[in-house]
Amino acid sequence: MSLELILVLVFVVTTLIGYKLIKNVPSLLHTPLMSGMNALSGITILATMTATAYAVTTGSKVFGCVGIICATINVVAGFGLTDRMLKMFKTGNESKEDTK
Repeated sequence: MSLELILVLVFVVTTLIGYKLIKNVPSLLHTPLMSGMNALSGITILATMTATAYAVTTGSKVFGCVGIICATINVVAGFGLTDRMLKMFKTGNESKEDTK
């Protein structure tokens, strides 16, 4: 088998396993799971920074910078969304205290 075929096969299998696992998570656990995954997504930023630092060609450095920007947007938006989800669970008195 060629390397490309193996990589596509690994991608398909991990996608199916991930879908199956997330589908079976109860609704109440989605917020903590999402928060944890956002923290782990920070590793993507570190990986793209490392790859960009070792990039040789200009094209590789440009793609690395685009990867850093996309990973940062993903992490910031994920934490923002998690914060909004957590605010939905607060009662009226708790949310008023946060605004003071």
